[in-house]
Amino acid sequence: MTIIIISLLLLASLLPHLTFTAHVNVGIVNGTEAKPHSRPYMVSLQVKSQHVCGGFLISDEFVLTAAHCNKTEELTVVVGAHDLRKRNEGNVRINVNSYYKHRDYNETTFWNDIMLLRLEKKVERNRNVEWISIPKTEGDIAADSVCSVAGWGSLVTNGTSSPVLMETNVKIMNNETCKHSWKSEFSAAQMMCVYGDGGSCHGDSGGPLVCGDTAVGVTSFGDPHGCNSPKLPEVYTKISAFLPWIKKIVGNN
Repeated sequence: MTIIIISLLLLASLLPHLTFTAHVNVGIVNGTEAKPHSRPYMVSLQVKSQHVCGGFLISDEFVLTAAHCNKTEELTVVVGAHDLRKRNEGNVRINVNSYYKHRDYNETTFWNDIMLLRLEKKVERNRNVEWISIPKTEGDIAADSVCSVAGWGSLVTNGTSSPVLMETNVKIMNNETCKHSWKSEFSAAQMMCVYGDGGSCHGDSGGPLVCGDTAVGVTSFGDPHGCNSPKLPEVYTKISAFLPWIKKIVGNN
């Protein structure tokens, strides 16, 4: 048990806005390498040129991610990337102009775990860079719908981050089933869960849960003792529950 706790604390130290109680779920387990630039909305959030979280473009100047991905350190956003080791594949590093963390975000419970980043300059749409749509109205995705997640996070629990973008398919879990696992920590009003052979891991926080061609969730938290847990499903912030908040910020800029 002591070794597990120490390992988790070491993992937590890699992320700028992490608390040990947060069950942070930050890599893709049992996934495959994404076709380069097939997900042009994906961005890597970095601190001192090191990947710490995922995120995704929802317009030419706004990135949606998880609130827990930032606390004090300044983030930079890398767009148009596939292999983070390559600096000449057309990726662009952009500073963050403004941070819009949900005012009711709770770093202990992970409620309202959502944040918008306004970029210092607008991105240019090209074959490597494009934003993704988000839901237009509030609502739940039908249970057992096949969706996908992607990121540069760990491939296994306690592993190192992947240099290339990985992806895997997941299925939407019934809210009652998720509630049974997470008890009071789960809120069907603002969260959603998934299940499957693969899933998110350390380094994938803030990335999108994509159903069809729409981002419906933001990778938030999971089992603190291991990625892709059979007992505790991965939890995502439900984007549709925050549409008024998103529209207010994006619309005012």
